[in-house]
Formats: sequence, C-alpha cells, structure tokens
Amino acid sequence: QVQVVESGGGLVQPGGSLRLSCAASGIDFRLYHTNWYRQAPGKQRELVAAITNVGSAYYSNSVKDRFTISRDNPKNAVYLQMNSLKPEDTAVYYCNAHMNSENDFWGQGTQVTVSS
Repeated sequence: QVQVVESGGGLVQPGGSLRLSCAASGIDFRLYHTNWYRQAPGKQRELVAAITNVGSAYYSNSVKDRFTISRDNPKNAVYLQMNSLKPEDTAVYYCNAHMNSENDFWGQGTQVTVSS
C-alpha cells in the first residue's frame, strides 16, 4: 500500500521559517517527480514547487527565492524549506508523487498558518 505523508506544518510569524517533509512508503520515491501544492481557503490548489526524479527544481513566482525544494533519496523523502514566510503563504500544503496517471499519489496535507 502506498502512503504519502506530509509533516512540519504549523503556526509561524511573518518572516519566519518552516520546513515541510514528505515521506513515501510503498513506492521507490527516486523514480517519481515530487510536487508541493497548496490550497488556501476559497482558492484553487496551486503548484508552488516541484523536483524531478533527477533533482531539477521548479518554483512558482510567488515563492521563488524564498522556498527551496530538495530530496533525500536514501530516506525516501522530499523537503520544502520555506523562509521569509508571508501571511499569503497560509494554506494547506500537499505533497504529490507523480510518475504517470496510474502512479500518482497524494498526501493528506499539512496546515501552514502565517500570522502574528
């Protein structure tokens, strides 16, 4: 059974940092592109960062230069380091492991709240 689990969310003040973790079991994470999405209340889910199976990274304009995505293949994990957080970063963050339409797995999300 495949499981994708996010952790590391929480409440942080503006300007603060958080590191989200995504751990996968039941799949060889090294073979998957991994994406971090977020969804704020009343808004559509958006892609914020992605990393390919060979380590190439993508960032949305809204998080570029503030967020860093990385992967640790021996640990079957992907991380999202989030710095200089803003209130508009408040959302539920989801990890997605994607190979193709039949091998596409999502976690249940972790809440990130940026507020003073």
